[in-house]
Amino acid sequence: MTTTATSPARGLSARTLPLVDLEAAHRSARERADLLTRLRAAAHGLGFFYVTGHGIPQGVEDDLLAATRTFFALPEDERRRISNTRSPHFRGYTSLATEHTAGAPDAREQLDIGPERAALELGPDDPAYLRLVGPNQWPEGVPELRPAVLRYQAEAGRVARSVLALLAEALGESPTWFERWFDDEAVETTKLVRYPAPPVSVVPADAGQGVGAHKDYGWLALVLQDEHQGLEVRTDDGDWIEATPVRGTLVVNVGEALEVATGGYLRANVHRVVAPRDGADRYSVPSFLAPRYDAVVEPLTLPAELAAAARGVEQDPANPIYAEYGRKALVGWLRSHPEVARRHHADLLGDPQWNPGR
Repeated sequence: MTTTATSPARGLSARTLPLVDLEAAHRSARERADLLTRLRAAAHGLGFFYVTGHGIPQGVEDDLLAATRTFFALPEDERRRISNTRSPHFRGYTSLATEHTAGAPDAREQLDIGPERAALELGPDDPAYLRLVGPNQWPEGVPELRPAVLRYQAEAGRVARSVLALLAEALGESPTWFERWFDDEAVETTKLVRYPAPPVSVVPADAGQGVGAHKDYGWLALVLQDEHQGLEVRTDDGDWIEATPVRGTLVVNVGEALEVATGGYLRANVHRVVAPRDGADRYSVPSFLAPRYDAVVEPLTLPAELAAAARGVEQDPANPIYAEYGRKALVGWLRSHPEVARRHHADLLGDPQWNPGR
C-alpha cells in the first residue's frame, strides 16, 4: 500500500458505493453494455464499488471467515510461532501495532499469504524485489485454514481477473489486453485481518486507526468483510463514505498500477479502516491482484473522449509510483514492516532506491 497525508476528515457522507452486478456480462448485449458503462463510471469516479454476481459460493466465504476467527483465537504465543519476522518474504503473522500505515501503528493483527513458491537462490546482480518470492507460513493448530484460504484465493483471483477484463473492454480495448502481465508468476496476495474491539493498549486509545489512510499500489483489491463496519473511502471534498458490509458482495477498488496504465483515468483512491466502534472484533480478508514482479506497466491508448477526462497520475514525492511493479511492491513491504526490514533487508535501508524520501 501507499500511504498518503490527509487533512482531518470533515465527517461521514450519506453516499454509498456504486453496485455492479457481474452477472450482467452474461446476459443480453444491452445489459453487458450497461454493465461496462456502470463499471467504467465507478472505477473512474470513486475508484471503489461493490460487486455482486461474482460466483464465489457463500460456503467458501463462510469457511474462510470461520477459519480466520479460529486462527486469531489461538493463544498469542502460538500465533507468534509463524511471525512474519521469521520470513524474508514478509509472510506470516503480524501482531498488533506492528504494521505501520501513514507513519503510525495500525490497531490490527493479520496473517499475510502469497503465492506458494520456493525461495529463489539470488546473486548480487538479481533484482532485490525477487527476495519477495518464497513460501507461506501456516499454523499447525488450525489445519483447516490452509485449504480454506487457497480455495478462496483461487476464487478471488478469478473474480479480480474478470473485473480487469471487463475494465479493459470498458476502456475500448480487448478483454485480454491486461493478460500479458498475469501469467503463472503473477502475484496474488491475501491478508486475514482482525481488528480487535477497544480498548487496545498497544496503540493510543484515541487513535482510532485500524489502518491509516492510504492507496493500494497493485492493480485491483477485493475485500471480503464480516458484518461489522470499518472500511471508509475518501470523497473529493474530504468527507468519508462507509463501505457498509453487504452480504453476498465484495468491495473492489482500483490500485495505483491501473492508475498508471490509464494515465489517471481510473482512480486509485484514499481509504482507511477505523477501529471497531460497536464493541465487537471485526474480521476482513482483502486480496490483491498484481502482475509478475518484473512487469513494467505500459499505458493503454484511451478513446479520445476518455483520454480528455484522464487526470494524470497523482504523485507524492515521499511515496512515488513506479511503473516497475516489483520495485513498488518491495518499497511498500519495507515501509510497512520495519522490523522485518531491519532483520532481513538491512542492506537495502540506506539505498534511496528502496527507501525513497529518506
